[in-house]
Amino acid sequence: MIYEFLLDMELSNYFEPIDIETVGFQSQEFRPMLGDDIVAYTERGRFPALGEARLALLGVKEDRGSVDNRGCAAAPDPIRHYLYRLAKPHEEMHIVDLGNIAPGAEKRDTYFALIEALQQLIEQGLTVVILGGSDDLVFPIYKAYEVLGRVINICSVDSHFNLEGGEEINSRNYLQHIILQQPNYLFDYMNVGYQTYFVGQEMVQLMEELKFSTRRLGEVQVKMENAEPLIRYSDVVAVDISAVRQSDAPANAVPSPHGFYGEQLCQIARFAGMSDKTSCMGFFEMNPARDHNGQTAHMLAHAVWFFIEGFYYRQNDFPSSGIRDKQFYKRFTVELREHGLDIVFYKSLKSDRWWMEVPCDDTERRERYLRHTLIPCSYDDYQRAMENEIPELWWHYYNRING
Repeated sequence: MIYEFLLDMELSNYFEPIDIETVGFQSQEFRPMLGDDIVAYTERGRFPALGEARLALLGVKEDRGSVDNRGCAAAPDPIRHYLYRLAKPHEEMHIVDLGNIAPGAEKRDTYFALIEALQQLIEQGLTVVILGGSDDLVFPIYKAYEVLGRVINICSVDSHFNLEGGEEINSRNYLQHIILQQPNYLFDYMNVGYQTYFVGQEMVQLMEELKFSTRRLGEVQVKMENAEPLIRYSDVVAVDISAVRQSDAPANAVPSPHGFYGEQLCQIARFAGMSDKTSCMGFFEMNPARDHNGQTAHMLAHAVWFFIEGFYYRQNDFPSSGIRDKQFYKRFTVELREHGLDIVFYKSLKSDRWWMEVPCDDTERRERYLRHTLIPCSYDDYQRAMENEIPELWWHYYNRING
């Protein structure tokens, strides 16, 4: 108990309380609301205890790394304004809202605070939802997992790849800075929703050469389930609000007439919430100064709500080693005779979700990538294997794991 108290006190140094008048939340007797069950940091000296918490919300008021979208630092409280008023998605919840990380004297100071806070929260087993700030905050999020020594997958819901050049980290080049880190703790970077006319064919080719996973906007919109295995495989899911079309999300300096619909973003958020692997989801680049009647803030509140709902419906059915019990999984071995290999599939009897196993012959690599040798997939992948076709995802990750 003393140790937990000291950790909570140390965490509180990085946060400023929520201005509850700005959020403007008041309980109502006739309808229980999400805000009634959130233990929020609203007064200095009364930082929420993390003991029973499973989910933590936090805002980051930093936008100095945003390209052409200054003002997104102000996003956390407008999102809370709508989020707190939504109905409870689950009967019993343990959620804390830790307040906002204020901008430091320099951008790197804010990065440091976010790294330290995330590292402590994730180490204590909490899942974290980050509200507001600019897209470059994915870099310190990655660094927090680096501190923990965890090799991770990051999924970016974005119309761009964020691979532009430049020595100073910003919202358009943070991926370049992540992949240059040595030693590197990024196993895979996945983009969901890129738009080719924004990135160009050369950049698409570069992503292929880097062996990163991508799903074009049209491919996902035809069938949203095309994105689910990638999201389920992600430790971090980062949403750039410019991935949503302007008609649904005007609060960005560079909105596009094309992109995801608001309800599609909510579906993506629910996929992430239901993933046993996802421990951090962030919503970035929402600029309240450019919003119309709170439309974008309201839509993002809905997306956070769907993440929370998905979280409380997690099945804990990731078939990690030692728990592939016949009571919970059905195992299928598919022989691909033309290719001279067998692929092992697992189907969860709890959720009907599928995984496939990727072999690794190198002992050192197998130990390093132990969490990544079971790949989320779809029933379609199993059907392809049954037709003697190697599933694209299996081949992609076989090449990554085996170098």
